[in-house]
Amino acid sequence: MAELYEANFKQVSKYVHATSRGHEAIQVALGLQLLPQDYAFPYYRDDAMLLSFGLEPYDVMLQLLAKKDDPFSGGRTYYSHPSLKDDDKPKIPHQSSATGMQAIPATGVAMGMQYKELQGLNDTTIENPITVCSLGDASVTEGEIAEAFQMAALKQMPILYLVQDNGWDISANAAETRAQNAAEYAQGFHGLEAISIDGANFIESYEALKKVIATIRKERRPFLVHAKVPLLNHHTSGVRMEWYRDDLDEARSRDPYPVLRQQLLDNGISDSDINEIENAAKDKVALDFEKALKAEDPKPEDLFTHDFVPTPITEEKGVREPEGADKVVMVDCALFAVEELMREHKECLVYGQDVGGRLGGVFREAATLAQKFGDDRVFNTPIQEAFIVGSTVGMSAVGLKPIVEVQFADYIWPGLNQLFTEVSRSCYLSNGKWPVSMILRVPIGAYGSGGPYHSSSVESVITNIRGIKIAYPSNGADLKGLMKAAYHDPNPVVILEHKGLYWSKVPGTLTATSKEPAEDYVLPFGKAWLLQEIWKQDDVETLTIVTYGMGVHWAYNASGELDMRNQIEIIDLRTLYPLDEDTIMKSVKKTGKCLVVTEEPSNNSFARALAGKIQEECFKYLDAPVMTIGSENMPAIPLNSTLEQTMIPSTEKVKVKIEEVLSY
Repeated sequence: MAELYEANFKQVSKYVHATSRGHEAIQVALGLQLLPQDYAFPYYRDDAMLLSFGLEPYDVMLQLLAKKDDPFSGGRTYYSHPSLKDDDKPKIPHQSSATGMQAIPATGVAMGMQYKELQGLNDTTIENPITVCSLGDASVTEGEIAEAFQMAALKQMPILYLVQDNGWDISANAAETRAQNAAEYAQGFHGLEAISIDGANFIESYEALKKVIATIRKERRPFLVHAKVPLLNHHTSGVRMEWYRDDLDEARSRDPYPVLRQQLLDNGISDSDINEIENAAKDKVALDFEKALKAEDPKPEDLFTHDFVPTPITEEKGVREPEGADKVVMVDCALFAVEELMREHKECLVYGQDVGGRLGGVFREAATLAQKFGDDRVFNTPIQEAFIVGSTVGMSAVGLKPIVEVQFADYIWPGLNQLFTEVSRSCYLSNGKWPVSMILRVPIGAYGSGGPYHSSSVESVITNIRGIKIAYPSNGADLKGLMKAAYHDPNPVVILEHKGLYWSKVPGTLTATSKEPAEDYVLPFGKAWLLQEIWKQDDVETLTIVTYGMGVHWAYNASGELDMRNQIEIIDLRTLYPLDEDTIMKSVKKTGKCLVVTEEPSNNSFARALAGKIQEECFKYLDAPVMTIGSENMPAIPLNSTLEQTMIPSTEKVKVKIEEVLSY
């Protein structure tokens, strides 16, 4: 295949590709030993491994040429970026371009396997499954690799990390980029056993992997196999080896194919039989290539499929305000929702920093859950935001529903790589095969001198990640209903929960408390709440305020203090994606003026983008520009309470802005 691609370079070079030339022995040795219940994360140089799983050259060529029937992604992603859910082959969840990021989702699969065994959810009629994560040597220097190794070693997960070491990044070699090889590095993680082998020798590779795989199946612990291999082809079709390689003769001397050929001869296979196999392979590859060239390309309308899987929750259902129910604070509404879900669904588990039994969350948002459901279902993680977020890809892939937490919105940044690259794109780039069903809870916003590292608003960054749903409720009943909807949604959901509303201790936020909705209450995403509705009036100026989270309380209190509740319509968005544009536009067309209230600095924000959208759609109905109010455009929220209050909005500031818009 590699030779054919080179011979037809002009035809195949439209899209970037790499090949496994030089890596074939270790890849085939692994692929022949995996079972359909196993999960594998091959990386972009693993086409030989894919063939050993039972895929045809035609299958991978469809991806090479970005064809409509590419079985992995429907023409959406690069060659040898597989995702597969065939009954008779190892399962391959989606992964990105695999320069280390795949280690966390893969470890999430192993963690999910372990969880299912502990909870009695596994299939005991089949041999124990394992997870395999394939890595290039250069990717092992990534920080996220350390998070994956740490958790696999700590929890003793059934995973094999296969590191194919060809000594090169792209043009940087090992001497320039790492202090030790992967096996030496792994020795620092107690409980992660590592071995080094000659990955260019098929028999040595097969026998070594056979022992390792048998041990993982039986003892359920992690291994790293460091396989030394030559790279005999270009890094990719776009980065040619002749440009920078000074070791090509030495690399060719370690070609695994002559070794394999001699091993076949030594084991009684005749030279003529080998020639027959070679010729049959060449004919097969040529025929598959001609067939792939003629295959159908995607159509323009194919762009718009599989961004999300349809959710079953499309209507508000259940009892929102049960008769005789007590009012509870917002944080408890969420806690009770999670408890109900965990009681009903063994697939539901909770993890993150400090959510375990000793503390139950720094906001008590997981209080008592570990005591009620056990330390295997509610547990602490290290300070590893990337692992917390990215492991949900693997947990979801094995049929679990993780509810995870980033302790403060300010600390979501290390997790954004996984949220953007792995979580949000999995459904779309796997052509609908692998949606990630997870909930990420994010305490957010300024509350009582939290300072620059515990007060941030980050929704504008999150809303720019396509492929996730985002809630930002203003009260406990909404939070519980949205939490339930998020659980039953097969797509990834981020719930932004304002710390200042958790206990309604901030003056003016008592309305964040709610009668606790019944267990059957669900609130669909994309349905805003018209919490203060007015009629169309021609004799007075009227205004629509569009807001969410803490902004709802500033807006409601401001309209009351101005005695203008009959002139001001307030829309609580509830969810930032999907966005209820119909309710917004209908209201603005009725009132003729609009103010968008946010806690974020308004420059380049979600709120400012929404204001632009409203202005675009409602221009001929408007009597004033759509305005926004947010925090001051400073780099961080200061610790000092005077400076904090100067920076963020308030009821008083919203009152001033309302009067400005109404008098325009």
